[in-house]
Amino acid sequence: PADNQKFSLQEVLDTFKLCLSENKEVYLEQYVAGWRGLVKFLNSLGSVFGFISKDAVSKLQILVNYMNGENASHYATVQSMVKYELDNNLVDVNKKESHPESGCRTLLRLHRALRWLELFLDRLRTSTEDSKTSALCAEAYNESLAQHHPWMIRKAAGMAFLVLPGRQTFFEVMNVGPPEQVVAKLGEALPLISEVYQITEDLYAQHNLLDLP
Repeated sequence: PADNQKFSLQEVLDTFKLCLSENKEVYLEQYVAGWRGLVKFLNSLGSVFGFISKDAVSKLQILVNYMNGENASHYATVQSMVKYELDNNLVDVNKKESHPESGCRTLLRLHRALRWLELFLDRLRTSTEDSKTSALCAEAYNESLAQHHPWMIRKAAGMAFLVLPGRQTFFEVMNVGPPEQVVAKLGEALPLISEVYQITEDLYAQHNLLDLP
């Protein structure tokens, strides 16, 4: 793939570093940029993760449209977006009605997938050479995304994970260097991703948004 399509763990690390404001608000622009990097990661592993990366790309586009739209000022941070959409009844809180593509709902789908990636990358970081990536990935999935997916998707995901490449391939895809450097870089990146995740999780919990239909 062309260089700008290649995944770079360093790039994702840098982006998530810029994600939080001084008072811990999450900048949407950086969040989207960080996710774009993660999509490159998913795509570089072949079609296995296509079902997640395609969905992520369409969700990112919805957010970008809001960020560039007439109410752009309200979509600067996750916090300002949540406040604006709730204040203006732009979120379908109980059932799907007229706002199936609200920013809050769209971000929630990405948020759940981010948790899965965070758990999976953390397992890769602490794994050994003979660890099975398929098992690591399935464990992370079952702890996170699986709870929100219908049976058919869970079944397809389970099959997809079985053909995952080995740990070495994952490490090469990171474009960082030898395995110990990858492990160190993941050790830097994951706490940042985790913090962004947790701040979003707490915000959504506070407004009862974690189960948006």
